[in-house]
Amino acid sequence: MAAFDYVALDAGGRRVTGAVEAADETRARGALEKRRLMPLELKPARQQPTTGTATGKGIRLPARSLALITRQLATLIAVAPVEEAVRTLALQADRPAARRVLEGVHAGVLEGRRLSDAMARQGQAFPPLYRAMVAAGESSGGLGPILERLADGLERDQQVRGKVITALVYPAVLAVVALGVVIALMTLVVPKVVEQFDSMNQTLPLLTRIVIAVSDAMRTGGWIAALFTVCVAAGVGLALRRPALRLKADAWILTLPVVGRLTRDLHGAAMARTLAAMIASGLPVLEGLTITARTVANMKLRQATESMADAVREGGGLAAAMRRADVFPPILVHMTASGENSGRLEPMMDRAADYLEREFTTFTAVMLSLLEPVVIVVMGGVVAVIVLSILLPILQINTLAAG
Repeated sequence: MAAFDYVALDAGGRRVTGAVEAADETRARGALEKRRLMPLELKPARQQPTTGTATGKGIRLPARSLALITRQLATLIAVAPVEEAVRTLALQADRPAARRVLEGVHAGVLEGRRLSDAMARQGQAFPPLYRAMVAAGESSGGLGPILERLADGLERDQQVRGKVITALVYPAVLAVVALGVVIALMTLVVPKVVEQFDSMNQTLPLLTRIVIAVSDAMRTGGWIAALFTVCVAAGVGLALRRPALRLKADAWILTLPVVGRLTRDLHGAAMARTLAAMIASGLPVLEGLTITARTVANMKLRQATESMADAVREGGGLAAAMRRADVFPPILVHMTASGENSGRLEPMMDRAADYLEREFTTFTAVMLSLLEPVVIVVMGGVVAVIVLSILLPILQINTLAAG
């Protein structure tokens, strides 16, 4: 089938542009008339759109690209039809992967599919929750606001992730450099010094003997330790593929003092934000819980979310289901109960998500700010021990010579 670019008037007399696929120009005009569009200009497209195949299937869009596409789509849909908005994004996409995904979506829209259905044909490019919210926006006639909300959430996640990565860069580089210095001292410097001490037939201090033993072990058995570490990591990874062991490991993670709290807060904020968006788009809470459960990585939290969905399906309250799960932050349970009692569940869930996200950002910022001095102190202490182990025999020899 050929593709034709068109300029037409819609039912409201507004000028619209886009592309349509048809066997010939006559059928293209008929397709436009079925859409209640009066063609003013119709000509073969300069760039043929993709066919109905899912060209982006198997491609996973990076979070940054998905956030940018969502923001641009929300802006374009406010002033142009969906077909033209997606086509414009496909033409201006810089990354080949994003271009193929958008071309696949555009092909689906040209075939008469809804935007959410066209996105679903692109495999993993668009997450299930994303597609569900787009479908809700199409059903309620509020696609623009839903896309704006999705873009806000994706950009917020990017900001948090960017702050964490930025804060981790310097301590990570510092730790790598310090570790390299320690390895160089233990494998290159200490052996040279030991050769000088061996010629003196002097009993070395305990600290020096310990450091020499560690140095010998690193030089002779370092590759064995590295291989053992790789084997252990591979074994743990294979073991965690078993659902029962994975569930126990994830439940143990939630009991850890710092990591467990951060995991619970982050999941609670994501779930609260998701449910608020689903309620705003007109979808039931049950569907939001079901979709959210499939996206949770922690098996214990996923199990708790699924049990909440079952309780709501049976007619129970959301706050009561959260309380029984006993894995969600108390502030989220309290604000959910308040929202249910007052009939203002959506704004209360949004406020709970804001609070948990601020807590997560503040807590991680404080912990990461403490990481740098901790790395410096630990590595400085290790270097100090190595230097002291070298200086002690020298001081011992000087003491014997002076005596």
